[in-house]
Amino acid sequence: MAGTAASAAVVPTLAPPLEQLRQFAGELRLLMPRVRVGEALETTEEFNREKFWSRLNEAAVTVAGEATTLTAAFSRLPLPSPQETQRFCESIRVATEAIIAVYYSLPKDQGITLRKLVRDAVLDIVDGMAQLVEGLFITPTQSPENKDLIFCNTVWAACQQVPRLPRDNKAAALLMLTKSVDFVKDAHEEVERAVEECDPYSGLLNDSEEDNLGNDHRVDSDDRNDAEEDALGFPNNRDVYWSEEDQELIIPCLALVKASKASLKKIRISVAENGKKDQVAQLDDIVDITEEISPSVDDLALSIYPPMCHLTVRINSAKLVSVLKKALEITKASHATPQPEDSWIPLLISAVDHCMNRIKELTQSELEL
Repeated sequence: MAGTAASAAVVPTLAPPLEQLRQFAGELRLLMPRVRVGEALETTEEFNREKFWSRLNEAAVTVAGEATTLTAAFSRLPLPSPQETQRFCESIRVATEAIIAVYYSLPKDQGITLRKLVRDAVLDIVDGMAQLVEGLFITPTQSPENKDLIFCNTVWAACQQVPRLPRDNKAAALLMLTKSVDFVKDAHEEVERAVEECDPYSGLLNDSEEDNLGNDHRVDSDDRNDAEEDALGFPNNRDVYWSEEDQELIIPCLALVKASKASLKKIRISVAENGKKDQVAQLDDIVDITEEISPSVDDLALSIYPPMCHLTVRINSAKLVSVLKKALEITKASHATPQPEDSWIPLLISAVDHCMNRIKELTQSELEL
């Protein structure tokens, strides 16, 4: 009897179900940094692409199933027992670590761009599962309409993205290039709309009212005019409108953004037509440099909005030109351009230089101050 009592005493007491979920959510969060910095496993086995994707798809299906099981268990009262909760958490842990292990089995020589896409997909799955577990212990559900099902859908959506991932580095590169084209296209359209709507307050005053205001206050100082406009709810022109000099500078800036979009489109076409799946390093180099174009376009676009600082516009334009020309040169030197003398690259470089030269001319006075 004493031995039995002693054995029972060393059995750890399980935490209540919701407390177990709280602790487990933290454990899932700790897996995410490991995925972000994880290196591919070293192996002497030849990589089998079909086997890898089959394993990854199966692992995603398993994780989605575990999410459904956990949600169903905590969607009704009574809640699962501590022992049942422990088993649920362990099953999810095994399934989550299994899909991470599959990601680790993807070698670097299959392409860094492809590995990043797979890594991000796995991170979304782990994050979705952590959100689900957190939602369950914060607001345990008693109704299928509760928000834990939304978190379950988040896991499911992340798992369903796995079969849609590109299967090789060329397809991954094309996906990333397409995203870059779309980002720059959106930025270009947004700036063009802003230019078209550069006078949003036009028409608020009719001609006679404008004349009366002008006659009544002709002798006032500029400061008083600004103050009265602010009091009436009208913005100060210097803050919300473009001057004539600003509008002149916008023209080559928009042309530069348009050249960025054209460059990305041509690079994407070259990769689609000439890119080789086994030339992973060159494809990665192209993606790496082209991913810098969209943020550089955004920086330039933001600096165009009033109040415009011409020196900032010049600096951001120079940064974008540097990235663009580097992207074009890297593409020209790669296998994606089998004929380096192809006319489209020199033409685009010339167009980019022309835009930059014009921007320099229009901002030269800023440097001389």
